[in-house]
Amino acid sequence: MKRKIAIAADHAGYEYKEIVKNYLSEKFDVQDFGTFSTNSVDYPDFVHPAATSVENGENELGILICGSGNGVQITANKHQKIRCALCWMPEIAVLARQHNDANMISVPARFISKEVAIEIAEKFLSTDFEGGRHQNRVDKIAVC
Repeated sequence: MKRKIAIAADHAGYEYKEIVKNYLSEKFDVQDFGTFSTNSVDYPDFVHPAATSVENGENELGILICGSGNGVQITANKHQKIRCALCWMPEIAVLARQHNDANMISVPARFISKEVAIEIAEKFLSTDFEGGRHQNRVDKIAVC
């Protein structure tokens, strides 16, 4: 059975979302929360449903893409059970999983290549949380 992954983007991340989604579709069950074109949109309309799906266990992990990666990350992190990390290089995605148990990442489409976006997604999805000394820190992240 394929692992379930959420993906969402705004208009600036649409093209990268389609590329990453198509690449990952061979190995994962990817649920696309939109947007579905390059027309200007409000990213929270797509990020909140994607984050909710990870928060409630419908999807195991999530990938968000926008121009800078910041807006989608800020929005996702408003969800109590989401730990979304801004990743602009594969090594950041690895550390976000290993040390922070990140369950979502945000990718800045305007600042990285499509190839790097795919590599970031691959590293994020293939890396496990190390637990151990990091678990106590992760347990302190949520406010309530």
